[in-house]
Amino acid sequence: MAQERIRISSDWGEITAELVHNDAARSLARMLPLTVAMSDHLRQEKTGNLPSRLPEIARQRDFAAGTLGLWSSDHFVIYYRGGRVPSPGIILLGRVTGDVSIFDRPGSVTVEIRLAD
Repeated sequence: MAQERIRISSDWGEITAELVHNDAARSLARMLPLTVAMSDHLRQEKTGNLPSRLPEIARQRDFAAGTLGLWSSDHFVIYYRGGRVPSPGIILLGRVTGDVSIFDRPGSVTVEIRLAD
């Protein structure tokens, strides 16, 4: 099965990401296209709410720059720096294949998420 790819676009630029193979990522792909208002959090990530919950699956605590994840089942996160989150951790959705540093700036941004061509 080919890796599902998505595009995340904003006024700041566009990145591509590959979704992982899990129920949460497959559910996200079925929701697309989406527009999500995102805020900066702790100068390491942009966060925003999805229109509905994704399935709860195994979580992890470590993340790298470019990780796409869920903090809660409807709280989408794009990490532009690496680190570690407290328990219960994040649900991994995918990894950015482009330059995620476009989000490494203070302030809010609206992103459009869609399946890649």
